[in-house]
Parts: sequence; structure tokens; C-alpha cells
Amino acid sequence: MKMPRQNLRTPGPTPVPDDIVEAMSNPMINHRGPEFRDMISRVTDQLKQVFMTQNDLFILTASGTGALEASIVNTLSPGDKVVAATAGSFGDRFIDLARAYGADVKVLEFEWGAAVDPDAIRRALRDDPSVKAVMVTHNETSTGITHPLAEMAAVVKGEFGKLLLVDAVSSLGCIPLAVDGWDCDMVGTASQKGFMIPPGLAFISVSEAAWEAQQTASMPRFYFDLASAKSYLERGQTPFTPAVAAMYGLSQALDNILDEGLENVYERHASIAQYTRESMKNLGLELLAEDETYASNTVTAIKMPAGVDHGKLMGLMRSDENVVLAAGQGKLATDIFRIGHLGYVVQEDIEEVVEALKTVLPKVGFSAS
Repeated sequence: MKMPRQNLRTPGPTPVPDDIVEAMSNPMINHRGPEFRDMISRVTDQLKQVFMTQNDLFILTASGTGALEASIVNTLSPGDKVVAATAGSFGDRFIDLARAYGADVKVLEFEWGAAVDPDAIRRALRDDPSVKAVMVTHNETSTGITHPLAEMAAVVKGEFGKLLLVDAVSSLGCIPLAVDGWDCDMVGTASQKGFMIPPGLAFISVSEAAWEAQQTASMPRFYFDLASAKSYLERGQTPFTPAVAAMYGLSQALDNILDEGLENVYERHASIAQYTRESMKNLGLELLAEDETYASNTVTAIKMPAGVDHGKLMGLMRSDENVVLAAGQGKLATDIFRIGHLGYVVQEDIEEVVEALKTVLPKVGFSAS
């Protein structure tokens, strides 16, 4: 059954361009054969351009969480002390992941809707020199906030020389992230966000410092053993069966991204995000972001107006206007709604959202004062 096309404004999965859909319909090939070897070699080199890195980089058949799990289990041992900064649902998930494998996590919590303060990380590292790694989320999808990763990295790497593990699932490929320039050790992201292809692939870069940590890390790992991934990649393969159709899509997506140019991609996201924020305020709505300096260029979080039924607003937008918004998550589940604007997106997509909201908001009892 073919689903009707919607204006899908979730912050992932995101819409898939027609040329990528077409690319994914290519015939299956032998994932141990020369055709796959050529493809994985080419797309790995292209991914390094998007990551802005010369580090090793691996493609995993997994969601973005798989890349984050790989960053933890390949660098840490049970009992290792880790500092984790969180200001949202995905920062919390990263912490849960590390604790599941036995890391001793010191949590730095910040208000949902605010940015992480690099000074707090500095104080935590100064207070405990035995900390091995710092975990951060670059772009917090649940709150629509981009944390100051460059400044955090300057503290973690420049001042203390600790490992830096980065969740870049909803930022990389949309928001500038200079992996080598900022000296990030492990950076993980996924296919269904800025890369404009369906869920199923995760990407992770590994620095020399991360490889050194991997030599002594003793957390259990099998599927996400990056030493195995490195060995297989040297002969143009993956350790386990890859998502071949998604790889075809990735190849086309990377061609598209690099043809557009990274700076143009960043500017497109910044421009559309600014238009989204201004449009929401013009409708009389309030942004969750306490300081718009840190408002995300991939997703905007809007406070649910007082007295408006969350489910009714979301439902009418979907059923009457064919616009799919994202609900809040965690403790903000019904307090906000979110508009994704990353990957395959142009301003006209957001203009449709604005017009739809103008129609639906009065139906749910909201009128701008």
C-alpha cells in the first residue's frame, strides 16, 4: 500500500528526495563483492568531507543510538568516571546508555530549553582529575537547542585532554561541526536526519586518542566492535550484513550534499530556521528556547498555548492540513510541539506549516492577543 505524501515535519525521520528513493531501488549486490567495495570506499571518503575529518570513519547498520553505543563501549571500561552534560531527553538517553554498561556517570543537568554551560564542565573536570571522558549532545532535538560544542570541546580537549564523545545525530550535515577542528574523539550520527535517507544507517568517526582508549576499554562489545569494523573496511566490507539499499541512498545523498556545498547547506538550514522562529512569534506563539542564540537550526520547539489541547492540535494538523508535527518528549511531552526543518527541506515547506497553523489554532481555542 502506498502512503500519501505528507508535509512531514518531524525532526527525523525526514522526507526522502525522489532521486534518493530511485537510487534505493537499484538491484541487490554481493556485499562481499567488488561493487560494494567500490561503493563503501567512495561513500566513506565523502562522509569524511561532511564530518570535516581525516579520522577513521565507519558506517554501521543501526540507528543513531548504535553509533552512540559504539562510542561508549569502544572507549570505556566498567567503573570509568564520565562527566555527562544534559538538558533534554536525548542527553538523558546518552547517560542511560553509559550507565547500562557500568560507567560511573557524573551528571550535569541544565534547564530544558537552556544551553549547556561549558564552565560547569570545566568545574567538574577540575574537581575530579580521574574523569576519563565527557559526553555531550550537540543538538538536543527534544528542546530545539544547539549546545556550544566548540566551546565545550575547547574545555574538554584543550584544557584537560579528556576524551570527548559527541551525539551529533540531529546536527551533523545541517549545522557546522568541525570534527578535527574541534578535536572531537567520537562523533556519532544517523541517516534519517540531515542525510535525507530512511532510518537504518549510523556513522561514527574515531580519533587517534579514541583508538588509544579502545586498546584498554573492557566494556563488552560484539556488533559494535570498531576494531572489527576497521579490519573489514580495509578490504571494502562490513563485519555483518549491511543495509545495501540504504547504502545506495547514502551514495546519492552525499552526491547531493556535496554538490550543494556544505556552506550552502548550513546557510539553507539557518535561513529556514530563522524564518520558522519568526513565523511562530508572529502567530503569537512562544519559543521554548530561553536564548535564541542557541536555538537549533534543525528543529524549533514551541510552547503549547495555555488551554490548548495538545492532542487536538496535533491531530487536526495531520488530518485536516496534512502536516505532521512532532510532540514533545519526556517531561515536555504535552507542553510543547516541534517543527523539524532539517535535511530535505525548503522554506515553502514551512510556509505550508504556517498557513496550516493559522487555520487550526482558532479551532483549538487559541487567538493571538
